[in-house]
Amino acid sequence: MVRIGGLASGMDIDQIVSDLMKAERMPLDKIKQNKQTTEWQRDQYREMNRLMTEFRDAAFNMTLQSTYMVKSSSSGDESKVTATATPSAGNASYTLSNVTMATAAKNISGAVSSSNTTKIDPSKSLWSQQSAFSGGLTWQTKTINQSAITVASDTTKVSLGKGAIDASSLPGSIVVTDKDGNDASYTIRTDNATDLGANEVFIDTATGEMTFGTQLTKDSTVQGFDYEQNYVSFAITTYDENGKAIEDDQKNGKMNFEFDGTKSLNDVISTINNSKVGISAFYDSGTDKIMFTRKDTGSLTDASGTGPQMKLEGTFLTQTLKLDQTNEQSGTDATFEINGLQTTRKSNTFTVSGVSFTLQDNFTAPVRVNVSNNTDKAVESIKDFVTKYNELIATLNGKTTEERYRDYSPLTDAQRESLTDKQAEQWEEKAKSGLLKNDSILSSGLNQMRSNWYSAVSGITGEFKQLTDIGITTSTNYMDRGKLVINETKLKEALEKDPQSVMDLFSKNGETTSEKGIVRRLRESVADTVSKIEQRAGRSTWTNTQFVLGRNLRDMDDQISRFESRLVQVEDRYWRQFTAMEKAIQNSNAQSMQLSQYFA
Repeated sequence: MVRIGGLASGMDIDQIVSDLMKAERMPLDKIKQNKQTTEWQRDQYREMNRLMTEFRDAAFNMTLQSTYMVKSSSSGDESKVTATATPSAGNASYTLSNVTMATAAKNISGAVSSSNTTKIDPSKSLWSQQSAFSGGLTWQTKTINQSAITVASDTTKVSLGKGAIDASSLPGSIVVTDKDGNDASYTIRTDNATDLGANEVFIDTATGEMTFGTQLTKDSTVQGFDYEQNYVSFAITTYDENGKAIEDDQKNGKMNFEFDGTKSLNDVISTINNSKVGISAFYDSGTDKIMFTRKDTGSLTDASGTGPQMKLEGTFLTQTLKLDQTNEQSGTDATFEINGLQTTRKSNTFTVSGVSFTLQDNFTAPVRVNVSNNTDKAVESIKDFVTKYNELIATLNGKTTEERYRDYSPLTDAQRESLTDKQAEQWEEKAKSGLLKNDSILSSGLNQMRSNWYSAVSGITGEFKQLTDIGITTSTNYMDRGKLVINETKLKEALEKDPQSVMDLFSKNGETTSEKGIVRRLRESVADTVSKIEQRAGRSTWTNTQFVLGRNLRDMDDQISRFESRLVQVEDRYWRQFTAMEKAIQNSNAQSMQLSQYFA
């Protein structure tokens, strides 16, 4: 539409239309302000939900026995024995004496290298190091069915992908077919790649790389062939504390290992260490020896209790690595007296009546270990939980009583432009205040949580049945709005006198609310409040159609869209009217000029 901007009338039509549209937009600004207020309210609801969810998660620890039945253990000499008591341990004293620690079976090899000047390099392939082993290296072979290889680009290099090849197993020649179907035969060499003839190919038996005497063109095909690859294998048998062999996936009573010649000694050792066989192995270059040690201590043999604790099979272990089975130093069980009772264990860490002991050294003189209640730690756990509760209700009370400044609506774009950043921030702070004042969901949740604390817990067999019995009361200051106060002395006395009753008061389970402990009630009340808020304000991962405020926001978006379309039409109508006016004035002016000419 052609717009005429006051050329005939001399009026500022642009400004007039702009002022008229400001009045027309006022209802739209109101909708946008309502939308912003709803979004702020939604975000504040979600923040309250986040705080309540964190409190509910933290409250889970208050349902655990370990929070209340905290035990302390002390050793008369921690350089000889240490102890840790579980919540189920009873208060008791233990005396340990005549202690001989458990040991692990081990086997140390002879010198592995052929000489001091020709030592093995454990990081290099077994194939390249085979002459460095003093006991030699006996290879086993397996057939590799090499499939055809398509050349990706013009090249003289093609890899078989397998190394440690038995040269005598290679065929005499290899056939290559180019993309046009033409065959060419290449004679195989394994000596070196020097002075290759045009129809020769060098195969590096260590790496499996092929070097052709002429360049192969893209999409050529190296035809498949069979060859033998060299590898070593061995087996190790170890036993658990019941005398049962630790098996691999083949379920044959032993752990089987296999390595092709491209693997290094370090690869072999790493694989053993990471397997289920339970051996820690290493190679010491200083002594040129390999050491195998059982990871578990104790006499771990077969069911008969005889024989080696690490049974080694295969010439790679016994000849190449010089691990003589007769050199094994067997592991032994720990022997000791505890409160005068002579006994043994496979491990230096063992448990008696909920107390875990760890032997640190051999000793004969008695060492006493005492186990007692650690009420200080239990008190701290309860104090931390009450503090979290007080912080939560302080925040919720603050939101439900926050002042509402109704004269401060969200800023429109025009209003924001007229203010500084600091002024706009202060304005929005007022506008956001009180959006959850007297909110029914939060108020109901607060009342329910207060009731959870005050109500007695039925079905407790111990002495303490309500919060005041253990020194936790409500603040006498009305302004604290339900804040809890702890009498630490009384709480500590209650934990020392009857920790089971205190634990039941907080964490007892039951079918009815009155039978449930305070913490379980709180978790249920918080979960119920969180669910109600989610129905109103949703989660960040929900769509607007899934909760009340979201549906309100969706409706407002529809209103805004329709109103903006209407404003476009109104503005067009104003311009049409002013354009018609301008045209009428132009026509009038033209007629006046024409009449003036006639009279002249």
